[in-house]
Amino acid sequence: MATWYLCKIQYMKQLEDGKMKIVSEDYLIDAVSFTDAEARIYKLVSSTINEFNIVGVRKTNFRDVFNYDDTEKWFKCKMSYVAVDESGGKEKRINSYMLVSADNPKQAYERLEEQMAAMIVPYDITDVNATTIVEVFPYVAAEDEVPENLTPIGNKRIKQNEVLATQEVNENLDMSDRDLEIITEEDVPEDDFEAEDENPTEETTSAISDQPLADTPPNSAN
Repeated sequence: MATWYLCKIQYMKQLEDGKMKIVSEDYLIDAVSFTDAEARIYKLVSSTINEFNIVGVRKTNFRDVFNYDDTEKWFKCKMSYVAVDESGGKEKRINSYMLVSADNPKQAYERLEEQMAAMIVPYDITDVNATTIVEVFPYVAAEDEVPENLTPIGNKRIKQNEVLATQEVNENLDMSDRDLEIITEEDVPEDDFEAEDENPTEETTSAISDQPLADTPPNSAN
């Protein structure tokens, strides 16, 4: 389950009339800890705002976040339902908070109903309130960034093995080229054209049987 942190930043913004004003903005980010949320906000927001300060980081109670690409407004919705306590068997009311992107409260209500269509337990949407959240950043696993002038150790070993294998093949090819001799048909013994056969053929067997056998002295009777 995602853990959402609300980060508040402040920075100097130039208005249309040229005046400078301190502006506060809220960003919601999925992170594993306060430190992770702060570090990721610095990295993500610095791509659009050069200088800013993080003035607050707090954990929220959002259970789910439903993002629609057709709007930049966010509404906090409160959903309530009754659940049965497994240990005591008593009913208790549970409140869950969702964040939904929509153009207005009515659309946020309808979109939350759409997302909860598969929910079997009866529920009530009791509150829909607008928020000051500017942008939401879901959690993305950080990839290992390697500088252009460096190569990951694993890739380096693979490349070294490929190079060594290629060099060995080339050396074997060069050696075979140096040792290669031109052999004509006259120089090749007849045995080289015949495959060795452990079982003699019928022709070979008959040839052997036609040869005269040496006289064998009869066995002496006891």
